[in-house]
Amino acid sequence: MPDVTTDERGRRIFQLHKERAVETAIEKIRHNPGSGLSAFSPQDIKTLNYILGETWVSVGRQIWEQSSFTRLTRKDLEEIISIGNDVNSKKLREETGVNKISGILKGSI
Repeated sequence: MPDVTTDERGRRIFQLHKERAVETAIEKIRHNPGSGLSAFSPQDIKTLNYILGETWVSVGRQIWEQSSFTRLTRKDLEEIISIGNDVNSKKLREETGVNKISGILKGSI
C-alpha cells in the first residue's frame, strides 16, 4: 500500500468537508419549492455545485452556517448559476464571483 502523506490526507479531508457542505446546501435548496431547482438542467446543477464549493472555501464558516439556503429563490439560483458560468468561462475572476455569491448568501441570513 502506498504511503499517504499527512498533507494528502488533510487535502482529502478538506475536500470531503467541502463536498458534504455543498450536498447539504443543495438538499436544503431542494426542499424549498420556490427555488425551482428541479427545472434547472444537469449542467446548471453541476455549475451550482462547483460555485457553491468554491464559495464554501472562501467565505467564513459563520456566514456559510448562518445562510438560509431554503430561502434562496429561483432568481437567486439563476444569478448564482450565471456567476458560476461567468467564472467557468473566465469572464469573471473567481474571487469576484465568490464575493457576489457571498452577498447573495448574506441576504438570506
